[in-house]
Amino acid sequence: IGEEVSLKCSFKSSSPITESLTVDWTYRPLSGGQMETIFHYQSVPYPTTVGRFKDRISWVGNVARGDASIAIQSLVMSDNGTFICSVKNPPDV
Repeated sequence: IGEEVSLKCSFKSSSPITESLTVDWTYRPLSGGQMETIFHYQSVPYPTTVGRFKDRISWVGNVARGDASIAIQSLVMSDNGTFICSVKNPPDV
C-alpha cells in the first residue's frame, strides 16, 4: 500500500518489431465486473486518462527487448484485481 509496483510482461515475436506493434494492459477488479483498458502503447505510451489508474501508470518496458512492462504508483487495496498484458506485432499476434 502506497508503494510502486512493476507489472512484468515479456513477449517473443517471429516478426520484426515495427511501429505497428501494440501493447494493451487491461484490468478487472477483484470483485468482478467489466475489463477496462488502463494502458496502451504504440510507438509511444498512452496511459489511461480516466478511472482509478489515471496519472499513476508509467511505461517501463522496451519493446526492442521483448519487454512490455508497466509500473503503477501509490497502490491501494482496491487496486487488487486481474491485470492482463496483450502484445500484437502484425502479422504476429
